[in-house]
Amino acid sequence: MASCPPRSTSKATREEQARDVCLRLLTVRARTRAELAGQLAKRGYPDDVSEDVLDRLEQVGLVDDADFAEQWVRSRRANAGKGRRALIAELRTKGVDSEVIEAAMADDEPGAERARAERLVADKLRREKLVDGEEAKLARRLVGMLARRGYGQTMAFDVVKVALANERERRQV
Repeated sequence: MASCPPRSTSKATREEQARDVCLRLLTVRARTRAELAGQLAKRGYPDDVSEDVLDRLEQVGLVDDADFAEQWVRSRRANAGKGRRALIAELRTKGVDSEVIEAAMADDEPGAERARAERLVADKLRREKLVDGEEAKLARRLVGMLARRGYGQTMAFDVVKVALANERERRQV
């Protein structure tokens, strides 16, 4: 990891080095402005140097928190089955502003989150054995899985209850 150059070097040199650090970080994955600012601060770059570098990276489109949030939400919904609460928490830890988070979450259709929860439970149920007397244990595990992924408790209980009833009925036929 690069460290901040000695104070005797020029501001232009420090900015160039800070830009190089940011570009290396951005080649790995997209990052928020706050993440990059944190990395520069950790390496000892002064705030004025960081601000100038990050402003320039925003101008050229390499740092865009709104685009990052939209991509993050789309990816985490599709690949990890994350619910609204989990996505909001993840974006907050990445330093995304509340307004940007709300804009990124706004495209979610009513009922889409419930449909994702139902798919997750259905996928899990296909791999589970339904043993008499163990249904409560399975229900707790399924509700816990949904809770860890950021789904609300009420919805999780309802989705699991319906899914277990449907599975019971399907297996009796």
